[in-house]
Amino acid sequence: MSFYKLFDFLRDLNANNNKEWMDEHRKRYHEIRDFYIDWLNQMDIIFSKADPDYSPTTGKQAINRINNNLLFHPNKPVYKDHFGAGLDQEKGKGDFYILIGINGSFVAGGFYKPKKEILDNIRAAIDYNGEEFVKILNKKSFKETFGGLMDEEKLKTSPKGYDKDHKYIDVLRNKSFAVMHEFTQKEILDDKFQDDLVQVYKEMLPFRNYLNNAVTV
Repeated sequence: MSFYKLFDFLRDLNANNNKEWMDEHRKRYHEIRDFYIDWLNQMDIIFSKADPDYSPTTGKQAINRINNNLLFHPNKPVYKDHFGAGLDQEKGKGDFYILIGINGSFVAGGFYKPKKEILDNIRAAIDYNGEEFVKILNKKSFKETFGGLMDEEKLKTSPKGYDKDHKYIDVLRNKSFAVMHEFTQKEILDDKFQDDLVQVYKEMLPFRNYLNNAVTV
């Protein structure tokens, strides 16, 4: 089994996105799913060796359902066009998410649209020691890997309790504190994909550690 077959399966599923087709190819789906879970188990071990604070998470714990939630998104297809999983899971920690799909693959981490309490704690940490956080964001290799924060949504004004002239106001206005690194299918199929993924994980560590400390201390 390989990522070649995973991508082939997702392309076929995307072209036949219905329960009848899935039922006919259920065995194939489980073979692909088992491969992905085994791969996640391998990465779980590798990440735990790379990071002393890593929280072990089995592939079965990490993997997401391939079914879309049609109750809340009735216009979406029955099945997703990707396999997604969240490793390094622990209550209070920011996410470390891996998505491999036919319409894009990426690794993301941090807090995406967190609850108010978490967002308030992150902003308080930046208010207290924003210099360290900005230094992480501005590190050359970090910017080359992630580009910067995912800033899909930002406040148009300053957050409540913060002056509009705050030294780090541009960072404080973010509603999410997360970063993302995209992988092409060619990169995923390359023999060094695992090594590249570990390098991205390590590059993200100071960022995630800062945020995790902000919401737990």
